[in-house]
Amino acid sequence: MKMKRTFLFRAGAILLLLIIAGIMMVIGRGHTVYIDNKSLDYNGQTYSTPYKVVVFVDGEQVAKLRDKERGMATCIGQKFNMTLEITQEKGGSEETVNVALNLPHHMDGIAINLPAYLAGLPEDAYLSEFQIAVEETEEPSEEAPIDGAVDEFGLGDI
Repeated sequence: MKMKRTFLFRAGAILLLLIIAGIMMVIGRGHTVYIDNKSLDYNGQTYSTPYKVVVFVDGEQVAKLRDKERGMATCIGQKFNMTLEITQEKGGSEETVNVALNLPHHMDGIAINLPAYLAGLPEDAYLSEFQIAVEETEEPSEEAPIDGAVDEFGLGDI
């Protein structure tokens, strides 16, 4: 009887810890959200960028984006709320847009394309996983010693 009771308490404690871990995974997960103001071609149509977008998250300005610029914000949880102050053309009036997004569980760095979102395109057009672009660099070529001399100690021309 005592062994059965001990087993039930241990199983209950493990179950409670698993439930807490599941809840913390959903509500406590941190995301880095990249906000892109870059034109986009989608289904043969080009969506151009506004002149200027000021991005606020939790009442704090996190980015002021012009064409081909990117901002970044961090978010805890699966809901991301931001306020955009959009100026379509230089000297134009500002329009305020509130954005509320559910962030996917399977993405770590999330990129939001503003022109696609503002045009009302589907989620697969404006939401993607952030990829770091790797630039190939040329390896420096080794120069031949002048007059066929060999520099044994790597001192070059001192």
